Amino acid sequence: MSNQSSSQDGKYFVVQKGKSQCNQGDQFPKHKVTAHQQHYWNDAEGSAEYLAVTEDDLQFDPPGPSFGKCKLKPTAGGYLPCAYAPAGKWQKTYEKVKVMGKSCVTEASELQCTTGGKITIKDHGQRGQMSKKNVQNTDSKTVQHINPLVKMDDFKESVEESEIDAY
Repeated sequence: MSNQSSSQDGKYFVVQKGKSQCNQGDQFPKHKVTAHQQHYWNDAEGSAEYLAVTEDDLQFDPPGPSFGKCKLKPTAGGYLPCAYAPAGKWQKTYEKVKVMGKSCVTEASELQCTTGGKITIKDHGQRGQMSKKNVQNTDSKTVQHINPLVKMDDFKESVEESEIDAY
């Protein structure tokens, strides 16, 4: 067993609603998953927003000049629109997890544009959700020390009666 750390340690997988950025652009498009329609990260409902982005998912939403104005294309009045042209697949992907045989994109992944820009992940798109189990496992005394205004026992009681899913 190796104790070496990886550039992927502690990184989140990217989902379709996540956003990317180009170091030469001024807009942040969402990902468009086209390589599959089968694997979702942290979404039991199967919402397309949570489709896993893989090394082959090279399209963005909105399409076209996805990253806005390109700093590498100056004009007298500013900059020309992005002419996004990926130079191959996403790099620095997570090789240990595959979707349909393709490596998954994480926050550490990069994609080179033939125009000269480097595309990186601005927002992975995943969000944590609280469940009844999270609330039940909370230590009331610790919460009281951190935030004396929260009455954790009362909150636990109200959560038990609420619609929050029990995981």
